Amino acid sequence: MSRPQTTRMFESDFLEWFSRIHPATPFIAWIPVSAFVVYRSVSRHDLPVSGVVGLFFLGVFAWTFVEYILHRYVFHWTKDTPLGRRIHFLMHGVHHDFPNDKDRLVMPLGVSVPLAVLFYSLYYFTMGQRIGEPFFAGFVIGYLAYDGTHYAVHHFKQTTRIGKWLRRHHMLHHHADHSGGFGVSSPLWDIVFNTMPKAKRERA
Repeated sequence: MSRPQTTRMFESDFLEWFSRIHPATPFIAWIPVSAFVVYRSVSRHDLPVSGVVGLFFLGVFAWTFVEYILHRYVFHWTKDTPLGRRIHFLMHGVHHDFPNDKDRLVMPLGVSVPLAVLFYSLYYFTMGQRIGEPFFAGFVIGYLAYDGTHYAVHHFKQTTRIGKWLRRHHMLHHHADHSGGFGVSSPLWDIVFNTMPKAKRERA
């Protein structure tokens, strides 16, 4: 008997609908936001284009660190109580139980929108609009790279050396070593913090 590819997360059909998302939705929603923020940054003429570009790529780099921290300490937070297990299942456990559920491989807008507001506010009030906005635009593209990579390694055959390596890195996290391999779009911070996944019982 084959293993089911999906499961219900909520009894409510309304909440269940919001727990699922087409993989193209984040790109349709967030690319225009990032493009608008970049355009506004350039059109203000208070930063040279090179400065906007530099801050943009710094934001992309910053996302890789936030991705690692969120995956390691938030998505994999556990507490052995009924409420703790339920929270973990809703945040990330469902993905480990049903890793090929194509409707839950990218972040629902109900999660990404509040996070975007939080990070935009953080950068706006700590860096100021002039610096914070192009940084945020790159941060958004970094997030999209994460969502796109995550969907690709689960659902597309990887033919390039980098693609195969990223897929193996992530599949080891799923099937062999839950305590390692927290970077999805990049293994950089797994290398820095010595959390590269180990093939203890490699079946990926």
